[in-house]
Amino acid sequence: MAERTRAHAETTDPVAEVRRRLDELLAAGGAAPGAARGSRPDEPDPQRARPADSGAPDGASVQRRSASRESAGGDAAGSLEQAKEVCLRLLAVRARSRAELAQRLSAKEYPPEVIDQVLDRLAEIGLIDDIDFAQQWVRQRHGFSGKGRRALEQELRRKGVSQEDSAVALETVTADDEYERATELVRRKLRSLPAGLEREKAIRRLVGMLARRGYGHSVAYAVVKAEWDGADGLGHEDAPLD
Repeated sequence: MAERTRAHAETTDPVAEVRRRLDELLAAGGAAPGAARGSRPDEPDPQRARPADSGAPDGASVQRRSASRESAGGDAAGSLEQAKEVCLRLLAVRARSRAELAQRLSAKEYPPEVIDQVLDRLAEIGLIDDIDFAQQWVRQRHGFSGKGRRALEQELRRKGVSQEDSAVALETVTADDEYERATELVRRKLRSLPAGLEREKAIRRLVGMLARRGYGHSVAYAVVKAEWDGADGLGHEDAPLD
């Protein structure tokens, strides 16, 4: 008896009927309806608070909810295509990690299942490859920005690259590569230091510069000492800096 009473109440409640039909149409990818047959468009929604002076009809509130839900993704197929286009536009600018793309899609409020499907598909066709991304990142940041292994590892972690994939990419930077790149940075910095600067102060500045770029203390100190001694300090015009 209670179930029959509840079923009768649901079929005679115009607000519940509108919501039911709206959900059915949205699930099927249809357009948002106005109001269900037999419902009163000027009847206020008892379950939604509304400012006293708004006077908005129930049909208008339903349309606003429908538009909001459609803008968040629409039907499943449309959401997949839209999410894919977002990723392709981002990848056209530069390579990105899977975590970066997932974060951008999540910020646009795509459902987790849509994000996973799109990223899995892009990974299948080779547009997402965290190892390849990490190798490109290491090559560019080490070669052009002079970053050391420690800094590169931290940057890849912030990009969401796993420790295993980062390790593969960082193998391309050898100890000799780090020493050579650190030497180039120190030689360039030596030219800008004021002439006559005390040895200890100069060494602290140079070692600190390398440390901020991600070089270990032992490498940084060895490079700075070798270059300082080779240049015979500051203020010598014929110092062999190059």
